[in-house]
Amino acid sequence: MADIIKKGALFLMSQKCYDNYVLEHNFLDVPCFKALLSKGLGIGIIAGSVLVKVPQVLKILNSKSGEGINLIGVMLDLLAITFHMSYNFMNGYPFSSWGDNTFLALQTVAIAALVLFFGGRKPHAFIFLLAYAGLLYVLNSGLTSMAVLLTIQSCNIPILLVGKLSQAVTNYNAGSTGQLSAATVIMMFAGSLARIFTSIQETGDQMIIITFCASTFANGVILAQLLYYWNKSPAGAKKQAAVKKAKSKKDN
Repeated sequence: MADIIKKGALFLMSQKCYDNYVLEHNFLDVPCFKALLSKGLGIGIIAGSVLVKVPQVLKILNSKSGEGINLIGVMLDLLAITFHMSYNFMNGYPFSSWGDNTFLALQTVAIAALVLFFGGRKPHAFIFLLAYAGLLYVLNSGLTSMAVLLTIQSCNIPILLVGKLSQAVTNYNAGSTGQLSAATVIMMFAGSLARIFTSIQETGDQMIIITFCASTFANGVILAQLLYYWNKSPAGAKKQAAVKKAKSKKDN
């Protein structure tokens, strides 16, 4: 039993930190505390990511509609997640520092496919799934050089910002957040915020850290809109959208 406990502890911390905590009872070791906190947060984020976008998927399935969801934004978000996942995987970084992207990618693929499916483009949904599978193979099989992956990762910031903020523009024009799930938006914001800390601790990769800072900002904008439009009725939202549309036509 003691060996099992030790193996479990060593999964969360280094041998040095294990000795500090268990043998020397030095619970004030700051570097070990940060490393343990980072590892715990990473595992927690991965566990949460298994379900983070499920509320969004269920909301689309129940309503049989992707109304209010910006498909371009979803696609760009998927690209950003996929590039980040592949960059980390091919660099050999700890799974706890990026593993949530695996589950986020699967759920984002489901959202994009459902939006296409319920939008009357069933063949496009099937073609999209095949194309994405091909992209995964190219990025993670060694066919793509590390230099290219680094360049792609550097493009993640504008891709991510354009994707998220295009959703924000859609929300603004509609005067509501449509079929966006509150649970998903909140968890995405909290996860990206926590990832700034875990990336600093576990990878030290400046590109990844900056990417998560940008992601936190963009997710924060969506969260702010969610809170702002929370008590607005659908009728009020439609009226606001009609007023904006009429004003736009008048200006033109």
